[in-house]
Amino acid sequence: MHDVIIENGTLIDPAAGRNGRFDVGISKGKISAVDTDLSQAEASERIDAAGQLVIPGMIDTHAHVYQHVTGKFGLNADMVGIQSGVTTLVDQGGPSCMTIGGFRHYVAEPSTTRALCFISCYLVGGLEGHLYPDLYGPGGVNKEHTIKVALENLDMVRGIKAHAEIGGQSRWGMDVIKIGKEISRETKLPLYIHLGQLWPTADSAEIPDADELIQELTPLMEPGDIMAHPFTRHPGGFVSSKGEVHPILLEAVHNRGVRVDVGHGSHFSFEVARIALDAGIIPHTLGADMHGYNVTVPSGGSNSDREANPFFGVAPFNLTIAMTEMLHLGVELQTIVAMVTSNPASMLGMDDEIGSLQVGRPADVSVLSIDSGRFLLSDNSGAEEVSEKLIRPLYCLKDGVRYDVISPLVPDAIAA
Repeated sequence: MHDVIIENGTLIDPAAGRNGRFDVGISKGKISAVDTDLSQAEASERIDAAGQLVIPGMIDTHAHVYQHVTGKFGLNADMVGIQSGVTTLVDQGGPSCMTIGGFRHYVAEPSTTRALCFISCYLVGGLEGHLYPDLYGPGGVNKEHTIKVALENLDMVRGIKAHAEIGGQSRWGMDVIKIGKEISRETKLPLYIHLGQLWPTADSAEIPDADELIQELTPLMEPGDIMAHPFTRHPGGFVSSKGEVHPILLEAVHNRGVRVDVGHGSHFSFEVARIALDAGIIPHTLGADMHGYNVTVPSGGSNSDREANPFFGVAPFNLTIAMTEMLHLGVELQTIVAMVTSNPASMLGMDDEIGSLQVGRPADVSVLSIDSGRFLLSDNSGAEEVSEKLIRPLYCLKDGVRYDVISPLVPDAIAA
């Protein structure tokens, strides 16, 4: 007897090597069966997923959900998570060694969505979305305390977050990044690096060479470390001032095991994405990077201020819009599904628990629709393109309990 059977859906589970019509049985919050036909099995409830895509619970590797503590920046975890069809979130750099307790108590524990984090190497974490660069220098880093706190919270802390961008480089060179790498090595956790200019150049400094930043940064990266924002149009990203992917980055990704996270957010350009993809940069994971400065949320939550919003003009998006854009750019569907399931599970060191629908594992399932038509997509440069497919989240199951997609952050389809 199963509690729930999801039947007649098309299952894509890259970790298990499944791609086709399968039924999924769930009992007591765990996967109890995966079979081509469970029509004769007994179940308390049956969900018909005919015409729908059934995948392991989606994992968003780049979220900002330290609500209230990070000011306008932090969104509600369940709004970004289960209400958007996503079962696991990774907050990128919101909590620090000083504020990790608050993240556990006020975000991770009360949220239905599984909320993990990459702890900030900066004492202030993600306060106000890193709008105040002077808080992020070497004097704002405590290596020993961050290592201690990370090791004490390994159930929740899955990596270290830092920023490599020319505004910071103009102030402190690579000092903070080098400390972040020391924290990463001593905790045996991956280092996640933001690429693309975030802060203005210091008034006292000459405008730094963004290409030189990449040359200095890349040798510090080790297998399993992650570089974010490969498709950013901002200086200091994957694409050089000459309009080509830095050869040193290609070598790091293809030969040294450095991973790439899309980190969509305010860092997605169709033009740059095509350059990177054509050069062979296929992202390992696909974080949405939604936060209070690039989405509009309902009253009662943190909301972007049009006058103060540095990213105003970013089109409505969520994780499945990022998936749609990858599909539109020619990436295969199974590869995209891996970017939000098995690959992030591996990045988190949790591939024996999440990221695949296998008997005995938590029943975290996402169910999607792939609609055909003409749908308008736009990037944060304002460029618009028409996609013939749109991936939409319908509902998810977290530990076997169903949650329909009701988040206002999931944009309505825009017909072209």
